[in-house]
Amino acid sequence: MRRLILLNKPYDMLCQFTDLKSPSPRPTLSAVLDLPGVYPAGRLDRDSEGLVVLTDDGRLQARISDPRHKTAKTYLAQVEGIPDAAALRALEEGVTLKDGPTLPARARLVDAPGWLWPREPPIRVRPSIPDTWLELTIREGRNRQVRRMTAAVGHPTLRLIRWRVGDWTLEGLAPGTWREA
Repeated sequence: MRRLILLNKPYDMLCQFTDLKSPSPRPTLSAVLDLPGVYPAGRLDRDSEGLVVLTDDGRLQARISDPRHKTAKTYLAQVEGIPDAAALRALEEGVTLKDGPTLPARARLVDAPGWLWPREPPIRVRPSIPDTWLELTIREGRNRQVRRMTAAVGHPTLRLIRWRVGDWTLEGLAPGTWREA
């Protein structure tokens, strides 16, 4: 029977089960999940939070993580400043990064999520610069792509939470908790 796990990865946790590269081990998925045989379908940066899909099905894992399949991933990004219509249009048309142009994305301003948990440590706050929340849906998954896209349009990401992967969402999952789907 196929296993499919939805996990809310906390901030400052590696999206892998072991940390062999650091002389002082950093938190990994094994701190919150002890299920042999399941592996992350894609990555989520250490400084990003939110939904990680894990499975023991190699084909499903490839379908979710391989950019050729264009699985939609929706992020909530708290960004510096207030993106105007031109910045949103640029994200929607695709921006050019150092590794080439991105596919078009869906981008819109949203209110701060009412369900949001506090982050430790909190984001940096600069009283003279407002921040805004964006909902951004992409269909590829390059390294730090959302952060690089928002920076390319002049609005660096302060906090990034993956809300959705395909049809699965983070709904009802506190940081560090998981459920079978």
